[in-house]
Amino acid sequence: MNRTARRDGTPDRKKDVNTFIPTPNEAKRQHVSQSEADKATQKNGSGKSQVRLQKVLAGAGVASRRMSEKLIAAGRVEVNGKTVEQMGLRIDPNVDIVRVDGVRVQVNEEMVYFILNKPRGVQTTMKDEMGRPCVGDLIGERFAKGQGLFHVGRLDAATEGLLLLTNDGELANRLMHPKYEVKKTYMATVIGEVKRDLIRQLKQGVDLEDGIARADNVQIVDVWQGKSLLKIELHEGRKHIVRRMLKEAGYPVQALVRTKIHTVQLGEQKPGTIRALNRSELASLYKVVGL
Repeated sequence: MNRTARRDGTPDRKKDVNTFIPTPNEAKRQHVSQSEADKATQKNGSGKSQVRLQKVLAGAGVASRRMSEKLIAAGRVEVNGKTVEQMGLRIDPNVDIVRVDGVRVQVNEEMVYFILNKPRGVQTTMKDEMGRPCVGDLIGERFAKGQGLFHVGRLDAATEGLLLLTNDGELANRLMHPKYEVKKTYMATVIGEVKRDLIRQLKQGVDLEDGIARADNVQIVDVWQGKSLLKIELHEGRKHIVRRMLKEAGYPVQALVRTKIHTVQLGEQKPGTIRALNRSELASLYKVVGL
């Protein structure tokens, strides 16, 4: 088999799982780098925290304070959908929505966003009543409670790969809603040496008991010794959809890894590890769901 396929997200089972759990502050610094000086706020009459916009932009890593002022002066910054014209504007980072050149900037440091590479055999739940290994075990009970994290959608226990964790309910709900057709990419090892006809079959649609299911894109990555490796992209969100489609097509799944959600990729991240989304990844998720 062509082992380069592992660079596309298939985990190397020969390597030990080395779980890295960042502390809440470390995780925040990966997408929000805010100095202690920028945390100084003043309270308005309603009791909400107010910070100068240029400080907020600098704290979010958009630009230096001076360059942020130039962005504002150039009319490139919006707050709650309105172009900012007032240089000394103060905002509430926990409430107000900020965009630069039309792209949303995450300025609420209470919100956190992570990618977990879920290993095989781990239940997608924060706590398992039957005592089975679960996502909550990997991220740590104290860390989960401190951030109020929950998983966005789920992967069955036998499926590995990219799982989003956040405390942003609005983003999570939209990512899971069929209306936004957020695409996911999987690497599937199936039993049987597939033919190119399978690509057309999966794209045209497979008739399942709960309706037709279609793949957006299918690629045959490798075929060897009675098995095949497929790359499948689809926006379906039904339970076990990839496994069910391939089984109906005559190719039962032996191993399944989710490697990508929209533009956010698993890459070389090892099974069991967690990392924070970077600013561009988060912006792309906001954009695809209209936030």
